[in-house]
Amino acid sequence: MKRKYNVEGMMCAACSSSVERVCSKIDGVKSASVNLLTKTMVLECEQTFDDNLIIQAVSDAGFEATRLDKQEDVAAKNDKKDEKSADNARFTPVKVRLWVSIPFLIVLMYVAMGHMVGLPAVPFADPDKAPVAFAFLQFLLTLPVLYVNRKFYFVGFKALIKKAPNMDTLVALGSLAALFFGVFAIFRMSSGDAEVVHRYAHNLYFESVSMILTLVTVGKYLEERSKNKTGDALEKLKKLAPDKASVIRNGIAVEISASDIVPGDILVIKAGQSIPVDGVVVEGESAVDESALTGESIPVLKTVGDSVISASLNTTGFLKVRATKVGADTTLSQIIDLVENAGAGKPPISRLADKVSGIFVPVVMSISLLTLIVWAIISKDLDLAVSNAISVLVISCPCALGLATPVAIMVNMGRCASSGILVRSADALETLHKADVVVLDKTGTITEGRPKVVFCKAHNVSENEFLSLALTLENMSHHPLSMAVLAYAKEKNIEQMEASSFETVLGKGVCCRLGEDKIISGNVAYLEENGVNIPEEFLQNEPFTKLFFAKNQEFIGVFGVRDNVKESSKQAISELLKSGIDTIMLTGDTESAAKNIADEVGITKIYAGVLPSDKEKVVSELMASGKTVVMVGDGINDSPALSAANIGIAIGSGSDIAIDCADVVLMKNDLLDVSRAIRYSAQTIRNIKQNLFWAFFYNTIGIPVAAGVLYPIGILLSPMIGSFAMSLSSIFVVTNALRLYKKK
Repeated sequence: MKRKYNVEGMMCAACSSSVERVCSKIDGVKSASVNLLTKTMVLECEQTFDDNLIIQAVSDAGFEATRLDKQEDVAAKNDKKDEKSADNARFTPVKVRLWVSIPFLIVLMYVAMGHMVGLPAVPFADPDKAPVAFAFLQFLLTLPVLYVNRKFYFVGFKALIKKAPNMDTLVALGSLAALFFGVFAIFRMSSGDAEVVHRYAHNLYFESVSMILTLVTVGKYLEERSKNKTGDALEKLKKLAPDKASVIRNGIAVEISASDIVPGDILVIKAGQSIPVDGVVVEGESAVDESALTGESIPVLKTVGDSVISASLNTTGFLKVRATKVGADTTLSQIIDLVENAGAGKPPISRLADKVSGIFVPVVMSISLLTLIVWAIISKDLDLAVSNAISVLVISCPCALGLATPVAIMVNMGRCASSGILVRSADALETLHKADVVVLDKTGTITEGRPKVVFCKAHNVSENEFLSLALTLENMSHHPLSMAVLAYAKEKNIEQMEASSFETVLGKGVCCRLGEDKIISGNVAYLEENGVNIPEEFLQNEPFTKLFFAKNQEFIGVFGVRDNVKESSKQAISELLKSGIDTIMLTGDTESAAKNIADEVGITKIYAGVLPSDKEKVVSELMASGKTVVMVGDGINDSPALSAANIGIAIGSGSDIAIDCADVVLMKNDLLDVSRAIRYSAQTIRNIKQNLFWAFFYNTIGIPVAAGVLYPIGILLSPMIGSFAMSLSSIFVVTNALRLYKKK
């Protein structure tokens, strides 16, 4: 089973790697996945697992974990607090640190460097007349900045003690090294040696300490602000469902909290109101706008018996709806869970960054120590050695590595959800763009899934008797072809008889008993298996699906049924073919009916007359040939193939089983969304690769420069520049991911 936790205190990829590592070692935990962006962790664990083990392990690692209960999660999703207030609450601690740090930093910079640009020196702390006072004043101005940013030291050194150093550790070590060097300089200046005093008065690092802490805090503030934007689409989804609902209780409509609705409640939905639950219309008729969840802009007419989904808007009429799914089970909640949990997942492309992050900080600390030793030996200049060692510590940024994947995934998950495309996992999002072959079911996928009878002919019985027998048999089936026969028979006002012992033979047909008579219906193979001889004149190839009937092994008639192609199917298939993706139709229908539809939409490869079990075999054979296969279907008979494919895509109106087996669900029932989902995948992976490249490139270039390899040609980074560069790298990665919002 899966459990979700909130984890506070994580600052970088090393933090998230540390949390994953300690949790994965606990007995009963199969896997742990941490999302640095949302500060959540999803565990795959045993049913009887004790949450306290996780909470304690995370605490020992230097962080704080709390269980996110399912109901708490739902409550959080429906929380309608003012967004501005929520943002202020989130950023208040960081803002306070900045309000204190920036003024003291400005004064400190004036004291330390003002005289260098011609500004008057502080009278009692002139570097030439009172050098010790000059140094000590800088030390005093540094202390408030140290105090308000003490979090870096508490978290950083706690992580170091636990042998899981992180970004806070680097900042803490770098700033303290500079501070201690400054204190050491004050002691050396008190010796009274003029040369020593002059040398140390101009090589103090107190301003670097304050600058490092302040710039890192500014960077984290801007980073949090940027990351907050990545969840905009998700936040909009969370606010779609109404807080209140009008429910019939004891015959009277009363207003209650939406969280108090239970399955079976009858809700009154007036024009202009949102529907808070999934349900079925029991009274009324109205056009319902489902665009917020499906992306379909045209309202859908809903009448008695039709299903409605949570967060859709009743635009015109009056409806009474019986609640079927409430709270965490509604479509809206499931979509939000999909987006959040997918964001917590890690596609294979990000696992290299995770491995690097786990050893990154110890390596940086080692490089910093080596830099100190080498420069102290080579240059005989301790100031230079300390400066370079500190620069190495503060320029290194595991944050960018940790954010490279989740920000891109969260942005595109939100975009997909807003477009009515639900992607269940980060793995699916990565694999989609690799598609070589798209296999399409016919009925309900390429076609509308609402077949109509276009041909009817009885044989050796009257038409009314044939229609009555057909109505009696097909009334017990829910197959789309059966629905077409029922509709046709009812239009003719045919009376239904009472049958018994109904049986379905999957992929072939149905049968029942009518008194002593056995009535069967299905394809040619099914009737021949039952000893029925079909006259040759009824076996001619024609551009529709044939449904044959027999009574006591005697052929009695046939229906010709045609399912119209969806308006967008031809364009969607054309887009896939233009993209170089091989497109195949896979159907249980006859060769002639399948070829007719295939010709209409431009498909040249078809597998017709395929049983449900054989659909899975076709998909497996394609995969065995080295192809990355995407299977698109909507019915129960598509479920094995959906599960077998590299990526299974379910049409949203399909069966629950098909949707449960799929990696992607298309809420709009539109094949155009298949190529759109593939494009979203390609954009996401391209963005992740860009982020990872710049994160690795930044550290590959930045660390050697900070260590002083370019010093022989006059290029040397001060600790202040290093801390500024570190902050920019994380902001760059987040901003690059935000660009996805502007892509069409």
